[in-house]
Amino acid sequence: MTTDPRMMADKGDAPEGETGVITKTRPRTQRPPLYKVLLLNDDYTPMEFVVHVLERFFGMTHAQAFELMLVVHKKGVAVVGVFSFEVAETKVAQVMDFARRHQHPLQCTMEKE
Repeated sequence: MTTDPRMMADKGDAPEGETGVITKTRPRTQRPPLYKVLLLNDDYTPMEFVVHVLERFFGMTHAQAFELMLVVHKKGVAVVGVFSFEVAETKVAQVMDFARRHQHPLQCTMEKE
């Protein structure tokens, strides 16, 4: 009896009588990209309002908010938090809406980290 390799391939790769173990590899899940929420300085929004925004929407203490407001004031921009896309988008919308309702030109944006 001759063994034809093409015939073995039709029956499977393992010779008759041998069993194999099927292993499933799980794909590694990647962390979602993070986004920086930025607050931009302007010449019209009162410093107290910026402090209030940082306390209200970013959960900062008064001291933390005051320090970060000074960074925004001196450098023109500051990162106020790093979040997932959805959270960052929501925070930007909340800040912008709140500023508009109070008639301030405060700008808040987001960018990929």
